[in-house]
Amino acid sequence: MENAYKKPLLAVISQGCSANFGDGEKIARIFAEDYRIVFGIPNGATSESDTEKPAAFVLNVCTVKGNAGALKLLREALNKAPDAKIFITGCAPKDFREEVVKITDKVVFTSLKELQQEKECHAPHGAHDDVPLRESPLVGIVNIEEGCLDACAYCSTRLVKGRLQSYPAAAIVQQVKKLINDGCVEIQLTGQDCGCYGFDTGTNLAELVQQILAEVPGNYKMRLGMGNPRHMLRYADALLKSFEDDRVYKFIHLPVQSGSENILRAMNRKHSADDYVMLAEAFNAIPQFTLSTDLIVGFPGETERDFQDTLDILKKTRPTVCNITRFVPRPNTPAYNMAGAVPDEIKHERSAALAEAFQKIAAQNNVRWIGTTENVVIEKNGYRKGTYIARNAAYRPVAIASERPLKSGERFTVTITAAEPFALIGEIIPAPRGSAE
Repeated sequence: MENAYKKPLLAVISQGCSANFGDGEKIARIFAEDYRIVFGIPNGATSESDTEKPAAFVLNVCTVKGNAGALKLLREALNKAPDAKIFITGCAPKDFREEVVKITDKVVFTSLKELQQEKECHAPHGAHDDVPLRESPLVGIVNIEEGCLDACAYCSTRLVKGRLQSYPAAAIVQQVKKLINDGCVEIQLTGQDCGCYGFDTGTNLAELVQQILAEVPGNYKMRLGMGNPRHMLRYADALLKSFEDDRVYKFIHLPVQSGSENILRAMNRKHSADDYVMLAEAFNAIPQFTLSTDLIVGFPGETERDFQDTLDILKKTRPTVCNITRFVPRPNTPAYNMAGAVPDEIKHERSAALAEAFQKIAAQNNVRWIGTTENVVIEKNGYRKGTYIARNAAYRPVAIASERPLKSGERFTVTITAAEPFALIGEIIPAPRGSAE
């Protein structure tokens, strides 16, 4: 009789940035009253939910790099459970919606705000949500703001997310406390642009981080979300000081997008290449720091000289993480109708050249870790059987082999024995005889 009253299954699948994944978890908590929740499209046969077809999907999509990935996700959901209800949320601009309705008429477009209003969730964007439902029991994603203060010419996300709305610092601190008390070992502060957090409420990201560190004790690590250079310049000294606390990952995501002043102006980025270089050098001065950035190639009007400027800034600032994207024109953005389109073959040539240069830099950066002793936390299983991915203090992935199964959240001391462009290789240092593992 128990199964007769069992709630139907709902699969929540998020794409894109951490902010989207944070919203996906909030959406899951809203639906948890009426559904059993699973994250991702069930497949395989490792549990009952893996073999059961979902009664509904929430597709929390990302279309920053075009609609193809989100449309592929929709088709996968339809193939998995043709009769399921499908809710689409996330970054779903008008042109994407028009493509969706050509595929199916079963979709309901919604948003986190609309769902919260329907469920009468009075706490701002789930800031006081007591339900500990998340994709990873050990990682707490905390959305600290929504929207941004920029109008980048290529960006469609701002058309969906709107202007900056920072969430109250006190509510964020309380959410972090609840997550730590619920067993999280990692906190991810996230948003569309964490760099401008608090500019609408009289504070900033550095002050928020210091408040969390002061009011939330515990053995955890905090990862700061993406911040645009022009905003972080306003409080750079205070932010740099935050990394003196061992609870803050030595990691920053600072997107420059181009090394050409001409292209930065065309993109309406509002920072200069020199602004980015100054910040990058300040962060790189912190020992064993991980600098992450984003680069776009093939923006309208990009000349060979402009591309060389981008290649030069990559080589000068030497990030260990770099997201390289070929420009895709998004409808309803200023860049959509810009003159000077770069041919696809040139975009591919330039992105390949950037990727080659970056991988050399990343490999050289990672070699510096060889021989060091690191404290790491297991994050997830590796791609090969018997391997696991952990994170060190600089948020670098560390691949570890183990004969015994390891669990997410376990902590080990490892020696870094080798390095690849995208990961470090570590060996667990055995605990002293007689000590607890």
